[in-house]
Amino acid sequence: MTTQSPVRPLSGRVAVITGASSGIGEASAEKLAALGAHVVVLARRVERLADLVVRIEKNGGQALAIAVDVTDAAAVQAAADRVAAELGGADLVFNNAGVMLPAPVEELARDQWQHQIDLNITGLMNVIGAFTPQLVEAAGERGVADLVNTSSIAAQNIYPNFAVYAATKTYVTHLSRHLRVELGPKNVRVAAIEPGIVGTELQSHVTDAGAQAWLAGAKETIEWLAPQDVAETIGFLATLPPRVNLQQITIMPTGQTS
Repeated sequence: MTTQSPVRPLSGRVAVITGASSGIGEASAEKLAALGAHVVVLARRVERLADLVVRIEKNGGQALAIAVDVTDAAAVQAAADRVAAELGGADLVFNNAGVMLPAPVEELARDQWQHQIDLNITGLMNVIGAFTPQLVEAAGERGVADLVNTSSIAAQNIYPNFAVYAATKTYVTHLSRHLRVELGPKNVRVAAIEPGIVGTELQSHVTDAGAQAWLAGAKETIEWLAPQDVAETIGFLATLPPRVNLQQITIMPTGQTS
């Protein structure tokens, strides 16, 4: 195992990042690789993952890309099996894949409801189910492992027309608290990160005119977070001493009041 250094404090660690083809996942993969982790990037878009691996390796990092849809439990398990076989298992999982599709509930956008539930909840659980055994094993061997789940400020606050999305993120935050109780005694740190508005592809998926107008207005009045801001926070979490677990982190644009 590679010896850790102050410059590369995650040397010797294996970090799995879902939703890694863009936004927060992409930026976090680059950050964790820069800190010394061997990153495994998971997403559906093969070309984007390939480009990411090239960038990471060009900057001296190590990366493996696995094309996978996290809503496919068998595919996620196959990815976990590959990580175990090729890299000895993950000791850091950033469970980040998700989608935001706000709309008034009266529009009865059932397909969008289901898509958010499938990805933000079922996909999240598929990753937890596949990788938790590796995290527990790694924590037993080296004294620490990390599971970080991407939630949202919407888990705390009320936003009109974001009901289904917000409910899925409330699930993520509350689940994370419970998992911390289960896994913390086994030296697996569990954290939920709750960003405010971050400039990512999430906004481009929004189809509701009212939500689009709200986001456009927010962009004119608030300097949004960049994906790299959240990535820095993920890196900070992962490099804390093993005794320290920040269980819930809310990261907001300075100008966003709620």
